[in-house]
Formats: sequence, structure tokens, C-alpha cells
Amino acid sequence: MIRTATARTNRPGRRTAAGAVAAAALAALLGSGGVPAPALAAVHTPAAAAADGPVGFAAVDALGRNGTTGGAGGRTVTATDAEQFLEYIDSKETLVIRVAGTIAITSKQGVRPNKTIIGVGTSGHITGGGLDFYRSYNVIVRNLRFTAAEDDAINVGRESHHIWIDHNTFSGAVDGSIDVVRGADYVTVSWNHFDHSDKSMLISHSDGAAGTDVGRLKVTIHHNFFDNSRQRHPRIRFGEPVHVFNNYFLGNELYGVASTENAGVLVEGNYFQDVPHPLVSASGYADSGPGRAVQRDNVYVNSGVPETAGTVVEPRTYYAYTVDDPSTVPAKVRSGAGVGAQWGPA
Repeated sequence: MIRTATARTNRPGRRTAAGAVAAAALAALLGSGGVPAPALAAVHTPAAAAADGPVGFAAVDALGRNGTTGGAGGRTVTATDAEQFLEYIDSKETLVIRVAGTIAITSKQGVRPNKTIIGVGTSGHITGGGLDFYRSYNVIVRNLRFTAAEDDAINVGRESHHIWIDHNTFSGAVDGSIDVVRGADYVTVSWNHFDHSDKSMLISHSDGAAGTDVGRLKVTIHHNFFDNSRQRHPRIRFGEPVHVFNNYFLGNELYGVASTENAGVLVEGNYFQDVPHPLVSASGYADSGPGRAVQRDNVYVNSGVPETAGTVVEPRTYYAYTVDDPSTVPAKVRSGAGVGAQWGPA
């Protein structure tokens, strides 16, 4: 049965088998000369839970995948320059790729399936270019700083699925920080810091993309810090459900979330501060027609009135989750989002 979003959802999290595998892999990686257990335990509970695997669509059993485990079970390698990095991400092998230091690349570089790409300590840095997913799947991108991408920093494209983007910091991309487009599906974007970015996140690239995007583009966006970023947090066409919960929106000049072209978004338990247009839906945006949006249990401080319309498929139709008290979101997200030594190996 498909449920529609009309009321509060506050359910306990569920750890899938894939989540357990991802947890074991990340724990092993962190344990190999990395952060001791007490340091992780000291972090506030929602952030610490990120090590247990993704929450949301990247954890769902679908399209032949039981969640997202990345390079679990494969070799661990370390990239210290662009040549090594490009070789590893283009390998057909299942790999955990440790990124140590600054990797300067150009354009968008393809990532093959079954990879974990994770920054070492706080040193992992991709600059000048970005990552591209074309019919890829089962990839974790974690604890990396992305700067000055000449196009998108991360493009989840052409029918890619089960991608988890977690604890990264984005700034200075010429186009988008993250795009999820062209029939991509089952994506979780969690605990990232969008630092004064312009176009933070686009879901579907065109009003003419209904043929590839209707029935796909299921994305969970939680515990991200949209820090004085201007727009697209996200801007959505066609996708349903897109689940935006427990994010901190601060000083977003143009708008917070925009649902267009009959997309369906649930905006839940977020904290909006100094956001003149927190949610756009019924009126459409730019040349795009109206979308559907349900909002519940959000906090609005010095912000405008959210525009809602219609009903939306409940995310709990697909997965269980817990919503933090939105009043606690700014402190939790400020302390936990983005790159941090606790999220990668030492």
C-alpha cells in the first residue's frame, strides 16, 4: 500500500543487513590506525549513527541491491595524486579508496560501481573537477572536501542507484554541488556542509525529462547544513518521494526547497533561519510548473511562509526513520556536518 504524507512521522530507525555490512567495513577502516571507539561514542547520537550505514533511500532493498555497502569486502588502497585516484575510481574491482591530500582533477570523472571513496583524517580534498556516476551503483562518497569544480562536484546520473553521499564539504562549484538526474534512484545525501554555495542540489535536470525521471529520483536529504547557500536545497522536478528532514537552512537568499513539475517532497523537522522563501511548490519556479509539497514540524525563524500543495507518498512506505526535535538541529548539524577526522581513517 502506498501511503501519502498527511501527518507526523516519528519512527525508530531500522538497521538493514546492508547497513550492518557498511558499518562493519567503516568500523574496520576507522579502526586501522583510525579513531578509537570512545571518540566516536562522544559524538552526538545522530552523527554517530551515520557510521552504521545510510538512513533513507540508499539503504532500501531495490534494483538488485540490498542497500549501499560501497567497497566493503574489497581491497583498501590509498590515492595521493590524481593519477592514482583516477585509476582506482575507474577500476572494475571492489575497492575502498582512501584519499590522502589534495587531488586536482578536471571535468567530471567517472566512478565505477562498488566503491567507497573516503578522505583520510581531514586531508581528503578534490579540487577543480568532480565525480560522475553513469549507470553506476553501490558507491559511498565520504569525508571529502570538494572545491572549485568547473562543473558539478558530484553528478549522480544516468540510471545510477544506491549512492550515499555523507559528511562532505562543498564550496565554489561553477554549477551544482550535487546533481541527481537522468533516472537516478535510491540516493541518500546526509551530514554534508554546503558552504556558501550557489546551486546546492538539483534533482532532475530539465522540464523535458519526464520520460526518464517519473517514478525515479527517490532521494533522502537529512542533517545537512545549507550555510548561506543561495538556492536548490534541493530544486526538484518529477521525483517522488524526496524526503528532506532535519536539515539546517541558514540565510538562503533565493529559496530553500523548490518542488516543481509534479514532484512530491516531504519537508520535515528542519530549521529555517533567515530564509525568505523556505518552500516553493504550488506556484512553480522560473519556467517550471508547480509541484507538490507537504511540510510538518519545521521551525521558521525570521523566515517566510512555506508554500504547500497536494499530498506526497510517505517515505515510511519505503523505510523507517527517526526525526530529531527540530529545535536541536542547528547545534547538531553545526557540530556534525561536513568533513571531520572522526568520519575517515587516520
